[in-house]
Amino acid sequence: MARSVALAVDLGASGGRVVSGAFDGRLLELEEIHRFENAPVAYGGQLVWDTVRLWQEVLVGLRLAGARHGGGVASVGVDTWGVDFSFLGADGGLLANPVCYRDARTRGLLAEAERTVSRPDMFAATGLQFMEINSLFQLLAMKKAGSSVLAAAERMLMIPDLFHWLLCGVASNERTNASTTQCFDPRTGDWSFPMLEAFGLPRRIFGPVVEPGTDLGPLRPEVAAETGLSGVRVVVPGTHDTASAVAAVPAAEPPSARPDWSYVSLGTWALVGAELDRPLVTEACRSRNFTNEGGIGGTTRLLKNVCGLWLVQQCRAAWQRSGKEWSWDQLTQLAAEAPALRSLVDPNDPSLVAPADMPEAIRSLARAAGEPVPESTGAVVRTALESVAAAIARTLDELDGLVGRRIGRVHVVGGGVKNRLLCQWIADATDRPVLAGPVEATAIGNLLVQLMARGGTVDLRAVRAVVRDTFEIVRFEPRDAARWKARLARP
Repeated sequence: MARSVALAVDLGASGGRVVSGAFDGRLLELEEIHRFENAPVAYGGQLVWDTVRLWQEVLVGLRLAGARHGGGVASVGVDTWGVDFSFLGADGGLLANPVCYRDARTRGLLAEAERTVSRPDMFAATGLQFMEINSLFQLLAMKKAGSSVLAAAERMLMIPDLFHWLLCGVASNERTNASTTQCFDPRTGDWSFPMLEAFGLPRRIFGPVVEPGTDLGPLRPEVAAETGLSGVRVVVPGTHDTASAVAAVPAAEPPSARPDWSYVSLGTWALVGAELDRPLVTEACRSRNFTNEGGIGGTTRLLKNVCGLWLVQQCRAAWQRSGKEWSWDQLTQLAAEAPALRSLVDPNDPSLVAPADMPEAIRSLARAAGEPVPESTGAVVRTALESVAAAIARTLDELDGLVGRRIGRVHVVGGGVKNRLLCQWIADATDRPVLAGPVEATAIGNLLVQLMARGGTVDLRAVRAVVRDTFEIVRFEPRDAARWKARLARP
């Protein structure tokens, strides 16, 4: 059969790219068309995303794709991180650059919010884990500050919704990203309006929610003319990058209430969870701070956020500022040579969210916890990576309790798959086999949802069959589980 081509715009907190996928009905062939950097910018007293520059980079990638594939491209879709948003005004224009979730404006807002709606009631309304970066608390911070942007807003768009609007002019809210906001009810599939009204947030900004696989229409004429992509449709993928990544997990079993496999979408964050066939909004889930987020095909991603490779990324950046240029492979080798399981810290500690000096922040946290202080570069990196593996193991133990069985295996997908040392440590720490791959899970899930959607619906099992047929998966068996078990048992 003739090959179909789609384009994935995959935007992350540290970088973005445009990737093409050519599908012959059985195998998917990927090609990275354009890669670019991304980072929040301090601007006007806030930390914001430079959406104008990002849009320019997206257009560069689309132009290159147009030149590469000509008239053969069928569709384009965007995925990004969750929780952050922008606003359109009454005239249909963008009101301001979206603020980054790492901005300080939400500090203390969770405690304030509880005085209006209790934690149990917030969880009952949304099924979402409590993090002050969530969209709800960003909105409450704007309301508290008397934001003129919020007052003028007519429509809230999550970051991928914004880029879909830029591409085709249609304002939409896609379910998987909407489900990260703590404004969305996973059981009804719509916004949690009673809770939002209790907080005094304007109902008008929350638009209709669409499903992955929805065709929003053709590119704006000016975008098509500039990029050479005539006739291309905008098809909504799982716009939350983890939703797209989980769609590319090469599991054969259908979603259920008691799954036998789990996933770790490993990058800047480690999203640790299981795929269910329905939301799990229970007191046990709330007390363990798990979240119910939307997945492809009406599934639920029951998961918890663990800080992932952010720790090492920021260590490397700090060392670069001091004139020490370490490659990723060099840092991993130094970690492998450092003493094992000497120091563990909580990777989700607030002091590690955005420190000026990440290596010193890790040392300070170890010191405060009574752990040996990692001094060398290798010891710091080993502490960071082992701490992530330990947090993943503890999270999976909690997940076992929530789904009522010991989950048999762990699928690791995303860029972190390239760190084989960490994959082995996850196998050791969890005492479960790890199946690592594919690396490009987010782009793969994005592309296959576009290419295989029929009438706005997606056959998730068919998507995963393509992943199994196309991409290499590496298996890691536990090798040092007893020592990890003993170390994790220590207070």
